Amino acid sequence: MVLGGGPADGTGYLPAGNDAAMDKALAALYGGEGKKDGRLKSGSERAAGLGGSAPSVARWLGDIRTYFPSSVVQVMQRDAIDRLGLSALLLEPEMLEAVEADVHLVGTLLSLNKAMPEETRETARTVVRKVVEELEARLASRTRTALTGALDRSARISRPRHHDIDWNRTIAANLRHYLPEYRTIVPERLIGYGRASQAVKKEVVLCIDQSGSMAASVVYASVFGAVLASMRSIATRLVVFDTAVVDLTDKLDDPVDVLFGTQLGGGTDINRALAYCQSRITRPADTVVVLISDLYEGGIRDEMLKRVAAMKAAGVQFVTLLALSDEGAPSYDREHAAALAALGAPAFACTPDLFPDVMAAALEKGVIPVPEGAAA
Repeated sequence: MVLGGGPADGTGYLPAGNDAAMDKALAALYGGEGKKDGRLKSGSERAAGLGGSAPSVARWLGDIRTYFPSSVVQVMQRDAIDRLGLSALLLEPEMLEAVEADVHLVGTLLSLNKAMPEETRETARTVVRKVVEELEARLASRTRTALTGALDRSARISRPRHHDIDWNRTIAANLRHYLPEYRTIVPERLIGYGRASQAVKKEVVLCIDQSGSMAASVVYASVFGAVLASMRSIATRLVVFDTAVVDLTDKLDDPVDVLFGTQLGGGTDINRALAYCQSRITRPADTVVVLISDLYEGGIRDEMLKRVAAMKAAGVQFVTLLALSDEGAPSYDREHAAALAALGAPAFACTPDLFPDVMAAALEKGVIPVPEGAAA
């Protein structure tokens, strides 16, 4: 990202035209030491500041969107928030209208939720909704397809009525009983599906750590929670926690409402959250609990592990996701992760694209597709 400029750049090249504009935008963020005071430096005079007003930042945001692709813009926005302390400016409506919305920006907005003035709140919701709708468009169809298939397979029966027989699978399972003289197969084992039912087949509990480090995971989990809740055969509960526990199940018809019901940045009491989830389980053999947390427990560790062991013993499928995001290897408490894995509750980082397969395997009580090197 070095285009040229003063002697410190070492290239001896003085950019012009678009190159000069790009260099100016980069220098405003990366040129010199910088202070976390909401200031962006000009490219022509790198020690000078443009001031901390939202209009100047909005102009800079417009510049970087003009000269850089969306993926680079998102990186620069995150760097500006971290390096220059621009979080407060995200409370300005004109600033929000200029940003390139992504999951990380949503996390920042949610962390500022309680401090957000009323005139900014609607703009912030618009930004968050745009990101949520993009995620739903990318993830919802595949999730519903994978989970519907898993539910159908879990409903397969071995003594079906005649009109419920799955003939393709029945024939494949009985090929060894082919009688060539009669040119027929004797179906010793029938395979079929139960009658389609609108009744709930499975229950899913998403238990989400809303500490500050889990921001991206909270965003993705809320979107997936809304998708699961839209499936009639799955009863979905969504619980968020820090040192307190909040049940947001009644908001699952709108993931934006779920996200604005969270409060990022608190402590962590996993044991208390799991106690609440455990108290709401009515059909343990048909329930999947997904704990999404980096496992830095501030509560009672031994009680947490006993609670997981008790749920497992009752027949609950328990999965721990150390992160639900595309951010790479997360930081997590390795001791707690290993202890959960020893209980038969796999603990691993999961990308949003893998999540439908993880849930399908959990619903079928099959082998969880843990990515190589991602498990505790």
